[in-house]
Amino acid sequence: MKAAMYERYGAPEVVQIREIPRPQPKVNEVLIKVLASTVTSADWRVRSLTVPAGFGWIMRLVFGITKPKQPILGSELAGVIESVGSNVSNFKVGEHVFAFSDAALGCHAEYKCMAHTGLIALKPVNCSYDEAAALSFGGTTALDFLRRAKLQAGEKVLVNGASGCVGTAVVQLAKHFGANVTAVCSGANVELLKSIGADHVIDYTQQDFTNNAQRYDVIVDTVGTAPYARCKDSLTDNGRLLLVLAGLTDMLGASLVSLRSRKKVIAGPVTSRVEDLRFLAELAEAGKFKPVIDRRVPFEQIVEAHRHVDSGRKRGNLVLTFSHNR
Repeated sequence: MKAAMYERYGAPEVVQIREIPRPQPKVNEVLIKVLASTVTSADWRVRSLTVPAGFGWIMRLVFGITKPKQPILGSELAGVIESVGSNVSNFKVGEHVFAFSDAALGCHAEYKCMAHTGLIALKPVNCSYDEAAALSFGGTTALDFLRRAKLQAGEKVLVNGASGCVGTAVVQLAKHFGANVTAVCSGANVELLKSIGADHVIDYTQQDFTNNAQRYDVIVDTVGTAPYARCKDSLTDNGRLLLVLAGLTDMLGASLVSLRSRKKVIAGPVTSRVEDLRFLAELAEAGKFKPVIDRRVPFEQIVEAHRHVDSGRKRGNLVLTFSHNR
């Protein structure tokens, strides 16, 4: 099978497509024929070791000190169950699924083995493989942070970096939970954010949301430009700042905020659950959640896909399409 592999950290060009043996599922695994995947900001960060301040050594410990432990990137996929192990009873050959491998990666390949108890769910019937592949990363991140924030209907939510993969998911899910949502993005993405449900949109090139005299119950920072010191006065007395992306200092200081006020800073790793994938699938089938797709790129052009993600201009998701027996 073909797989996109990298043996050293660096620019997009370190990724090369190679022929490797097709994996065989163990007794508790399923083999998935991959028909779509994504290139996310996580792939960019793992590949290049471009991480917030203080996390460089942690990334190397997790993903490989001198070279990558896992040479195949990619955390999302959609495809068809090709075969199942002898102990698998919850999935059948031929079923259409989507899956999230999280930090285990390995989805940038034509076939992927995963534990049958892992983050795998049936594909929504009204979603293409491209759309289903883009459900997990942004969706599970948004759900986990909104859950930890204990978001309530009627609360005011501001999303900083609203046009990205996570941001577009937060906007839609916060609206689903009954919040009033303000999206912060560049002028080029204003109409996009309105189209997915944002009640208000702020063009950050024209206005600084911290100077608009508004206060929000929840501020979600997906891009690392709204630390507590900058936006504390934009939070209500019981406001919560969700740091999806933050440096080590900001994360370590999060607990100090609640000691000094009723405000909270919520940061740290995301917990992904298979129940979240099923919930996202239900919302997608009901037309209440739709991943935003910036572009679709053939798997063979994966280096170009990485370059686009590296540029920082990606809107929503970048989907990799696989042509084999699609």
